[in-house]
Amino acid sequence: MDTVSARETVGLELDDVQSGVLHPRPSPYVGTYLLLRIDDRAAGRELVRRLHPVVSAGRPASDPARGAWVTVALTYQGLQALGVPQESLDSFAPEFREGMAARAAQLGDVGESSPANWEKPLGTPDVHVALAALSPDAARLAAVVERARRAHQELPGVEVIWRQDCYQLPTGRTSFGFKDGIGQPAVEGSGIPGSNPRERPIKAGEFILGYPDETGSLPPMPTPQLLGRNGTYIVFRKLHTRVAAYRRYLRERAASREEEALLGAKMIGRWHSGAPLALSPDHDDPQLGADPARNNDFDYHDDLRGFGCPAGAHARRANPRDALDHEGSVNVRLHRMIRRGTSYGPVLPEGVLEDDGADRGIVFVFVGAHLKRQFEFVKTQWLNDGIFIGAPAEKDPLVGANDGSGAFTVPQRPIRRRLQGLPPFVVTRGGEYCFVPGLRALRWLAELET
Repeated sequence: MDTVSARETVGLELDDVQSGVLHPRPSPYVGTYLLLRIDDRAAGRELVRRLHPVVSAGRPASDPARGAWVTVALTYQGLQALGVPQESLDSFAPEFREGMAARAAQLGDVGESSPANWEKPLGTPDVHVALAALSPDAARLAAVVERARRAHQELPGVEVIWRQDCYQLPTGRTSFGFKDGIGQPAVEGSGIPGSNPRERPIKAGEFILGYPDETGSLPPMPTPQLLGRNGTYIVFRKLHTRVAAYRRYLRERAASREEEALLGAKMIGRWHSGAPLALSPDHDDPQLGADPARNNDFDYHDDLRGFGCPAGAHARRANPRDALDHEGSVNVRLHRMIRRGTSYGPVLPEGVLEDDGADRGIVFVFVGAHLKRQFEFVKTQWLNDGIFIGAPAEKDPLVGANDGSGAFTVPQRPIRRRLQGLPPFVVTRGGEYCFVPGLRALRWLAELET
């Protein structure tokens, strides 16, 4: 990697970055994810050529009518199907080349979450192209999806093999009942503010290829430069949520509805409203939770023992903020990601404790330039392992690879409380590692010659 000084940094080329990479999702939102297979190389390149004008660039749009967009991503097999030269294919990150299914055991996707049980065709070599369309309303979504449909219609060598529709639940929260999408980093040069005023903008190279990252170096980038620059990697995962099991677990361990809500907040790190335990440790504060200027304005330096927000809580594990500063060697900024979570499936009615058999959950998209030290590090070292918080046997209570034998510690005085027998509340239905090319790279792919 080449070291680049601050004087040598260049402005982020927003006009070449796909809009879905940097733009926060709208609220409310509706969305559609499509997966396509390329059976004919010429048809695949024609698909990319047609999609190019459908994809808007990364500069924030001032026109509300442009509040819908399509993001185009390709798997390693998709790049192969387009005829990308082997020399270029070999220059991509090893994790991307292997694919998520091949790395499932390392990620904790075992048992019910193993690729053998994934929803087909997720995790198979048939997945070549991923399209994500997001919009503030159904009408604009339909219009942008139709534009994408026209791009692949009448192309006999391209097949749509999977579709997942998503929408913001009527509650505005996840299927577990918690406000989501609060903690996003600011990307230097993007013009889009972050949600935590205490966190300096993260170097663009942590998210967009071709720019210095937090180490001051240029991350490895696919070649040729025209293909890699202004691109990024995304992690796409469909996660089924066992809401009834989660509710029963809390109900069986709480003496009252108030204690039930508190235990849930301790496991997540926030109350249902989005109010963080770091700012409101004893009771929910809906006004705080709804205030974007305050609901992410905190650190953990004054709560290192976790009496306010347990060190093992989901939100704190996923982003420990300054809680690891005392360890010296841990730079949390090297592991930050942009997260795009969208809900699918019907809401389980309030108070229902038995599973109704419906498929519900979250489609998660993580954006970053470093698959291994961002998504894979966070998943394996922070969510599926507790060594960094001094509890090696404990996993993330909500999304960790729990099997019914795990525990979760709630620090309290005079005696800590330990919740035993954590079952899996989230089951992986499938996923993939994808590459999101810049707009010039899309044109390069479309114009490849055999």
